[in-house]
Amino acid sequence: MGLFGDTLHTPGYELSGHEVAVFDTSQGTIRVSLDGAGAPIHVANFCELASAGFYDGLKFHRYVPGFVIQGGCPNTREMDPEDVAAGKAGPDGRPGTGGPGYCIHEEYSTNPRNSHVDGALAMARSQLPNSAGSQFYFCLGPQHGLDDGYTVFGTTSEGMDVIGRLRAGDVINSIRIEG
Repeated sequence: MGLFGDTLHTPGYELSGHEVAVFDTSQGTIRVSLDGAGAPIHVANFCELASAGFYDGLKFHRYVPGFVIQGGCPNTREMDPEDVAAGKAGPDGRPGTGGPGYCIHEEYSTNPRNSHVDGALAMARSQLPNSAGSQFYFCLGPQHGLDDGYTVFGTTSEGMDVIGRLRAGDVINSIRIEG
């Protein structure tokens, strides 16, 4: 059961199998090869949201050195970067508690490449397995303790230095999908 009802969202985005997400951030550009074969629901959902401009203007809201940098919470859209970095609540709620209004089915149990390597792109969720929606994170070093509970859906191909510079409050200017 999803957090927002009994039905989990099924993205309508049609995958080509060659999707690359290009993150334009306040720290620079990151290119991520998306794994549509291993995590088709997560990739289609992410592409659908990115193509609709959902992520444009959001801020990274969680930074844990040597662990993850996390973004994708719509509650950060109307917030100043300084307030996000300070963990203050914004007009739409506390950073890290928002989503797209639906959840998607987990794929960590079926993805043969579900490996939290350095630079892996994965979807955040609550305690419930099928509670991911829009929030994602980049691994800051290998985090294989997450392999059995969180879906990896992409691998960074360019911009590891940018990921290393990201902090809470940094802005996602846009995410463009190529391929």
